[in-house]
Amino acid sequence: MKEKYYRLNNILSKNATYNVIFGERSNGKSYAVLEYALREFWEHRSQLAIVRRWADDFIGKRGQMMFASLEHNANGENIVSKITGGEWHSIYYYASKWYLCRYDTETGKRETLETPFAFGFSITAQEHDKSTNYPNIKIVLFDEFLTRSQYVPDEFVLFMNVLSTIIRTRTDVKIFMLGNTVNRYCPYFAEMGLKHVKDMKQGTIDLYTYGDSKLTVAVEYVRPNKEGKSSDFYFAFDNPKLQMITGGAWEIDIYPHCPMKYEHKHIMFEYFIDFDGELLHAEIVQKDGCLFTFIHRKSTPIKYDKKDLIFDTVRAPEPNKTQNFLKPVNKLHKRVFEVWNNQKVFYSDNETGEIMRNYLNYCKSA
Repeated sequence: MKEKYYRLNNILSKNATYNVIFGERSNGKSYAVLEYALREFWEHRSQLAIVRRWADDFIGKRGQMMFASLEHNANGENIVSKITGGEWHSIYYYASKWYLCRYDTETGKRETLETPFAFGFSITAQEHDKSTNYPNIKIVLFDEFLTRSQYVPDEFVLFMNVLSTIIRTRTDVKIFMLGNTVNRYCPYFAEMGLKHVKDMKQGTIDLYTYGDSKLTVAVEYVRPNKEGKSSDFYFAFDNPKLQMITGGAWEIDIYPHCPMKYEHKHIMFEYFIDFDGELLHAEIVQKDGCLFTFIHRKSTPIKYDKKDLIFDTVRAPEPNKTQNFLKPVNKLHKRVFEVWNNQKVFYSDNETGEIMRNYLNYCKSA
């Protein structure tokens, strides 16, 4: 059965500066951008910048396999040969650069196009690229910008520095940011002012503008293939965590829920976490010889915001507010942290657990 994969047509029609695309895994997002970039190079000599979080993402076979899908796609086609009219058949990787190449069938020797069509950039090694000029890079691809593990401290600013190195004073660079739906609470969304990502429906595109500037950001939540992928049966277990792979739903862990009913008299202490526009209410509960923390959403403002212990990602001068839950700054904070460390933490629902998990990841990288 011929499978249908994601194409860029809809989002390119928005003519945006940044193109943020996320959805199910292995639905063709990366393939579509790589094919688009190769075609732009062949027709207009526009080069591509591939940005990843870590330098290791380009080392050895990872770099060499970056364009393997264009040499042999799901339909058995060699797109490199198709785009170049049969002049080149393969792609060669060396020292964070990708080149068109071909092999002599008799001698096996490789002939390589002198000019690379793509360059690799690492966010964590961006200092090393500042002195180099890249005047022909017209497309930037930041793949896997969404992660469930820790982000690099000040990652958004570092990414902007990478873009500054590439763009310089030009205005003709188009940026693609691709991700699988592994984490709805991503610092890039807040940093870029993408306020409605959490509420987007699959198959929709939101367009953001920024005052009088020319900046536009198109955000697409890719619609899953109705027919599904032929490999979906490998992930047909009754496990909600796998819906991201087969249907593009946001990945979410399963967290422990409240173990018992309790009354207000059983609450020893309360504190609050303000993260990514979400307000959480944590209660330290002691009942029937049990001591645990229960965390739930808070839909109303904090009543005693000048006295209650509040953890907030925004630095504040008030003594009751602090940024990093994992770094106690006073006796009260230390006591709260000790109770947390007993591993008896429960949540009102899985979404609340996800918010707290992302806040703790922020604390680890802060």
